[in-house]
Amino acid sequence: MSNEDQLFSNMVRSGKTTYFVDVRKSKSGKKYLTISESKINDENKRERKSIAVFQNAAAQLRDALASAVDVLKD
Repeated sequence: MSNEDQLFSNMVRSGKTTYFVDVRKSKSGKKYLTISESKINDENKRERKSIAVFQNAAAQLRDALASAVDVLKD
């Protein structure tokens, strides 16, 4: 994937885990969000897991995450 396809990138570090939030453009021109987790496993090797969220579900995911964060605050 080229840098031209990457529209936004943000990184959040938390201990041995790093989270990446990226917005990219697919080959067909559609934008999508990826949320990735990178962490050191028990064997001292880096593991990375990702999910992709397309535009049609992004607002619903944002609302669900905001609600979850509100619960964490209490």
